[in-house]
Amino acid sequence: MTIKEYLSQAYRIDQRINSKLEQVRSLRELAVKATSTLSDTYSSGNGNKQKMEGVIVKIIDLENEIDEEIDRLVDLKQEIVSMIKQVKNPEYQTLLELRYLNFKTWEQIASEMHYSIQHTFRIHDKALSLLRIFKR
Repeated sequence: MTIKEYLSQAYRIDQRINSKLEQVRSLRELAVKATSTLSDTYSSGNGNKQKMEGVIVKIIDLENEIDEEIDRLVDLKQEIVSMIKQVKNPEYQTLLELRYLNFKTWEQIASEMHYSIQHTFRIHDKALSLLRIFKR
């Protein structure tokens, strides 16, 4: 795994967390709809209750997965912070933090640092080359 791939793991985990949060939101909306349907229809059927239980179980399972992913993300970000701190150049540190901890786009980083995109890429390459040296 390259340094860049290693650093990019945090972004991928963050994406998975957001995806699962969206799934939980959707399931909660479904549960609310099912609850209102249950209360609207005076039915003592167990089918609707079992469906509702299934939705609740899925929500709980997803929330547990989200908790695990968040723990992984926090641990990985701590490792990345430790790596970035090895780079003594504050300009390089800032760029690496903006990209791999704050998940900023290249355009956002260039704008915030008042650089051109090309200069931002050059700094990034230099910073990654330093990280490669420290990783050995």
